[in-house]
Amino acid sequence: MKSLHPLIETARQIGAGVAAKSADSVDREARFPVESINALREARLLSAAVPKEFGGAGCNLRELSEICAAVSQGCGSSGMVLAMHYIQVACLARHHGKVPALTAFLREVSDRQLVLASITSEVGTSGDTRSSICAVERRDGRFILNKQATTGSYCASADAILVTARRNAEAPASDQVLVLVRKGDYELVQTTDWDTLGMRGTTSPGFNLSSSGEEAQVIPGSFADSSAQTMVPYSHVLWSALWWGIANDAVARASAYVRGEARKNPGTVPATAMRLAEVSVASHAMRCGWQVVADEFDEIADTAEGRAELLSMGWALKFINTKIASSTAGPQIVHQALQIVGILGYKNNSPFTVGRHYRDLLSGSLMVSNERIKGKSAAMLLVYKDN
Repeated sequence: MKSLHPLIETARQIGAGVAAKSADSVDREARFPVESINALREARLLSAAVPKEFGGAGCNLRELSEICAAVSQGCGSSGMVLAMHYIQVACLARHHGKVPALTAFLREVSDRQLVLASITSEVGTSGDTRSSICAVERRDGRFILNKQATTGSYCASADAILVTARRNAEAPASDQVLVLVRKGDYELVQTTDWDTLGMRGTTSPGFNLSSSGEEAQVIPGSFADSSAQTMVPYSHVLWSALWWGIANDAVARASAYVRGEARKNPGTVPATAMRLAEVSVASHAMRCGWQVVADEFDEIADTAEGRAELLSMGWALKFINTKIASSTAGPQIVHQALQIVGILGYKNNSPFTVGRHYRDLLSGSLMVSNERIKGKSAAMLLVYKDN
């Protein structure tokens, strides 16, 4: 077995401790998981995705996935915030183009343990993140960017935001760039509420963003490339890992319940043990799915040939399949755990409750709608040949 980063064990401790203790409060009050993020900052986990040359831990995708899975076993919202933060850091780390302003910012992320958010949604695009209405206006070495976002996860609590927009006012909707906007250089006006079934701690209402900054903060190249090579891979794998973390905690609660039943009748195997064996298989399969894809990505991600390969249909389908499989399996696993525990899993004030787990995991099929990406997958499969 390959050696993984020691920060993973630190993440497990934070997940089982700070994150788990505050999870119910975060969920009930639909508030940013400040306790978890402060603990992650103190442990320098917020810079885990920053390359070592810029002061970070330089963790690869597999290691970041394990960290997110560990944190989300205590609190799904905390795991999701961390995952989305890592996605943005990875976009900067892999696409800074050696621009001094961007490499200096990566060092600042590490030094100050900054929190990065993103705004990729927009009013009028029907949820298509690869299409923008707003455009970057460049003038005298600076940019102006204003955007109406339908969703801005934890933007009000972030230190910087990565925003998608058209390259300029003349560019088509699909010719996008990614822009770094820093706290103090933007204004957010909240336009909608965030009162949701699950993932309540991600605090993701809509915002109108008004921003400006140095033109050097526009990330070089095309968002089409950075999306395919980094944002999509990191999103689908990290999300899958944290969804597994949530589901696995539900399985752990079911396991504790079955062991308790066994202690009541020594020498006998409870009837629920068979169901526990079945759900254990499902949880194992779900975990192996994202681990394998993360390892395969890490093998090629830092080579020129690998980056080119990541633009292919084969890799696009691999990430789509990982996301759909994980977001489908997660709720099913929690449902199986609930059937094992019974009414004690249904009660919110029970040590075996899985209500929050269930609600959080139902978001998986909606975050980049499974129906939307199945449509893209279907179109690719018409012409793709797996050699």
